[in-house]
Amino acid sequence: MNEQPLVLGIESSCDETGVAVVRGHDLLSNVVSSSLDEHVRYGGVVPEVASRAHLEAMVPAVDRAVREAGVALRDLDAIAVTAGPGLASALMVGVGAAKALAVTLGTPLYGVNHLDAHIAVDVLEHGPLPEPTIALLVSGGHTSLALVRDITSDVSLLGETLDDAAGEAFDKIARLLGLPYPGGPMIDRAAADGDPTSLTWPRGLAHARGGHRPYDFSFSGLKSAVARWVRERRDAGLDVPVADVAASVQEAIADVLTSRAVQACRDLGVAHLQVGGGVAANSRVRALAEQRCATAGIELRVPRRGLCTDNGAMVAALGSELVRKGRPASDLWLGTDPSRPIGEVHVVPAPRETVDA
Repeated sequence: MNEQPLVLGIESSCDETGVAVVRGHDLLSNVVSSSLDEHVRYGGVVPEVASRAHLEAMVPAVDRAVREAGVALRDLDAIAVTAGPGLASALMVGVGAAKALAVTLGTPLYGVNHLDAHIAVDVLEHGPLPEPTIALLVSGGHTSLALVRDITSDVSLLGETLDDAAGEAFDKIARLLGLPYPGGPMIDRAAADGDPTSLTWPRGLAHARGGHRPYDFSFSGLKSAVARWVRERRDAGLDVPVADVAASVQEAIADVLTSRAVQACRDLGVAHLQVGGGVAANSRVRALAEQRCATAGIELRVPRRGLCTDNGAMVAALGSELVRKGRPASDLWLGTDPSRPIGEVHVVPAPRETVDA
């Protein structure tokens, strides 16, 4: 077992081209090239624009990551790359680049799960992940609760959003309020001047019903309630108090996320909660998670904000854990899976039939 593997990580699942180098649990470099400004005018990420930006940014990002880490490509013990979930055309750019490097260098290749990588990145901040840990993953495309017994091989889904992800709800509500994309940071900023108790919004799925798991999430009702309220105000010729709406919406989302995560810890007897994904950068989510975990006697782990959003460090971190645990590398048949579920941590080579000549 290599306890300090040198791993290059490549992330291209959405609009960030991320390349990073880690040695064991030490982050040596973390380069992120974002095409966000190109998507703002569309109010969301355009896959074709994102993949073109990845093509332009990939080689410079790899060069810079290796240079800042003070290593050479030939020194690498492994290359890790996001193989899903994500935008198909964007994922293909990263996987193609990783394959090219792996072939050229003769280096093992690991195709990893984007969601599990959001959990693994915490080892770069706080050291080895306690086993077991409950992980709350919150982003623009995903909202999930998982039980992590081993980040490299045993991650079980406890619940997920049945409709909009939390970050998606932030984006859509921000648009209703006339705030620019991306909506999450804009809602967080506007909420600082608002009263979170001024308006009350639905929480959704407070109890399991109709086959739903007790840890599932739903944010479509919240989004619809806000849209209806804003429309009625405007139809009546009244101003919309943007700061108060932002603060109360943020409170509703943070309340649901943190209460369900802490409840899962209590129900399963798990003393550690890790929060990851882009929405983990939200100030109210972080503060309420700290407050509730302290009250419940749960140890909370949240990476610094720069490691919550998509980046190559999280991919390299998971790759490093896979190497350390001696997990099998992927092969050059590695493909992409835009809907790869959490828990399918990395792509293991499938047995292939041989054809006699």
